[in-house]
Order: sequence, then C-alpha cells, then structure tokens
Amino acid sequence: MTPSRLARPVLAVTSALAVLALAGCGSVPTTQAPASNGRGATSPTGSAVSPTASPTPEPVKMSADVADKATGVKVDKLVTVQAAGGKLSTVSLSYLGTKADPKKKVLVHGVLNRAHSGWNATETLEPGETYTLKMSGTSTAGQPSTTTQTFTTENLGLDRQTYPALFPGKGATVGVGMPVILTFDLPVKNRAAFEKHLSVRTSPRQAGSWHWLSSTEVHYRPKSYWQPGTKVQVQADLNGIDAGNGIYGQQSSSTSFTVGRSLITKIDLQTDVAKVYRNGSKVRTIYVSAGKTGWETRSGIKLIMGKEMNKRMTNQMIGAKETYDLTVKYAMRITNSGEFLHSAPWNGPYFGRANMSHGCTGMSTADAAWLYDQVLPGDPVVTTGSNRWMEMGNGWADWNESWSQYKKGSAL
Repeated sequence: MTPSRLARPVLAVTSALAVLALAGCGSVPTTQAPASNGRGATSPTGSAVSPTASPTPEPVKMSADVADKATGVKVDKLVTVQAAGGKLSTVSLSYLGTKADPKKKVLVHGVLNRAHSGWNATETLEPGETYTLKMSGTSTAGQPSTTTQTFTTENLGLDRQTYPALFPGKGATVGVGMPVILTFDLPVKNRAAFEKHLSVRTSPRQAGSWHWLSSTEVHYRPKSYWQPGTKVQVQADLNGIDAGNGIYGQQSSSTSFTVGRSLITKIDLQTDVAKVYRNGSKVRTIYVSAGKTGWETRSGIKLIMGKEMNKRMTNQMIGAKETYDLTVKYAMRITNSGEFLHSAPWNGPYFGRANMSHGCTGMSTADAAWLYDQVLPGDPVVTTGSNRWMEMGNGWADWNESWSQYKKGSAL
C-alpha cells in the first residue's frame, strides 16, 4: 500500500475540522446561499437561469366567403366576412372604374354586426370587375392587423343582363288610377326573387299589390284608387338579382311621383253622353259618338296613357275598308290597340245620338280641347254600354280586375 493512498482520508478529515474551526461559536448554516445570475434570477445550485419567454399573441383571424384571387364569382353574391379571436374594425369592398370615371373607386355597402364579429354586404356585385376586399381587426390581446385579398366576378354579355325601366318618371303628377309600371328588356323567370326586391312606400299609406302581366312587365296598384295628393316612392333593387336562365338584373332603379286631384270621365255608350267628375263633383257634360257596329268601343275602366295635339289616323292602321286619312286634334290615348278620345267634328251630327266611329270616342273640338287640358296620365275613363270588354294588358287595364283577382297576379 503506498503512502499516497493512506494520506487522502486524513486530509479529508482535517479539511472538515478546519471548516468547523472557522465557523467559531456561530451556528452552522443548513444550506448554502444560492448564487445570483446577475439579473435577479437564481437557481438552487447557483447556476444562471434564462428568463421564460412570453407567448406571442395570436392575431385576429379574418376570413371571407370568397377565396382570395377567385375568378368567375357570381354577381348575385352577397359577400360576408367573419372574425375569430378578436373583432372586426373596418371592412372595405370596392372596385375601380365607372363609365363616367375609370379611376373612381366604387364601394360596396355593408354592415358590421353589433359584436363586430361579422360583416355582411348589402349590395350585390357588378359583372367583369376585380374587387379588393380589405379587412381590419383587433385580436383579444389588442393586436391590430389587416388582411387584403382580391377576386374577379364573371363577365356577362348584354344577352345575360336585363335592365329595368320604371314609369311614372320622377317628379310626375298623375291621376288616381295610375299604376306603377316596371318593364324589362329581357324576360324574368324568377319572378318571386325579383318581386322580393321591389318596394312601394306611400304617404298616406294604402294597401297595394304587384301583378305580373308577362315575364317582361309587372304593375303595382292600390286596392282602391289612390287618394288625391298621395306621395309614392318606388324602389327596384334588382342589380345582380338572378332572373333565371343565366340572366341577371342589371342596375337598380327608383322613382317618385305625386297623385293629383281626382278626375274621372264616365262614358255611357247607350246615351252617348260623357260626364266628367273632379273630386267627386260633376264639372262637364260632353256629347260623344263612339264605335259603330263591328267596331264597338270597349266597355271597362281605361286610363289616360298619353296626349298628342295632332294625331294622324288612317284606315290602314286598323284594317278598315273605308278609306280615310285624318289628322285629329286633342288625341288622348286610352288603349294600346288604338282607342282615343279626340276631336271629331266630321261626326258632329251624331254626338249624343249615335255611335259612328271605328272605335274611338269622338266629341266636339271645344270639348276635346277642354278635356285635353284637364287630364293627367292615369286619369280613369270608365266606359259602359257595349258588349265588348276591355282586355287585360290592352293599355293600363289594371282596374278591370277585382282586388282579389289582381292580388293573384303577384309572384309572392
């Protein structure tokens, strides 16, 4: 056994006694003080500890129901945006360019919900446009972020776009029988979808209904004649609405008009007398001559559709055998098929006595001039006394159906 191996235990005991001696009469600590890492953090063994990293907050997640860079998006799409893990601040959906100004930014209107968790567009899209959707929001930790994406809508030719036209025009004053008339240049198959986007507001309020005459024409009338002085506002929000057969509504349209005084002309073909009532009171009696046998004037409720100071009328226009070519004065149209109220001095001997025309209701020049100055579009002309009846669609014949019948013409 070597001296070196025997010496190591002795040295260890000596070192332990030395530590006790240095402690003196003080108490011996049970643990050793931890070493500092110089930044306030220590370990039980005295080794330095790295600070724990704070987790990176997740940004709010914003997503649309249209994919980024999507193409061929349907124009009847109402874009929606949703937020998760935070709230939406603003949403902007737009495209560049109009016919008047190719550099103008056109915004699509929309609304945020109360919780700011969603946004819904309130307008459909235009064909063949590239849209930019910018979504801004804040995470639950308060971290703001913005996401932008683009998409392109399908391109529609004119053969796939139907344009609406409303009558009466804005600012017009009309008679108490005037219906709202909405026409389309291409047929509408999905009538219910279109009708849901039509609205009529009146002051004072009056019950009314839409009535489809065909796939290209729909009317609206009140249950009874308009009250004189009624204000009417019409909105046709049809832009981008699916009309069926690959056709979509193009552009929205609106109009507003006022109903004037009540002026109703009542014609009795048995006595050949017309009586004109303003606001319920008779203001004129007019002796007339209407359609003769084979050319009977229609019975029914007709409306003044338009006025012409000088109207050319020939036998060829209606297929009559008698030859004539006349320019009549003070012509007031009441049917599409060619019935007018007008001056007919050549039939003077028959006024109030016999019906001798080819379907029109003639009267003296003085009476025709007076009536011409009084009437407005939509003033009723109520004719009785013949066995030939007014056809629905032959002019503005809306009042020749009962209210219950008329309502059945609605698509809703």
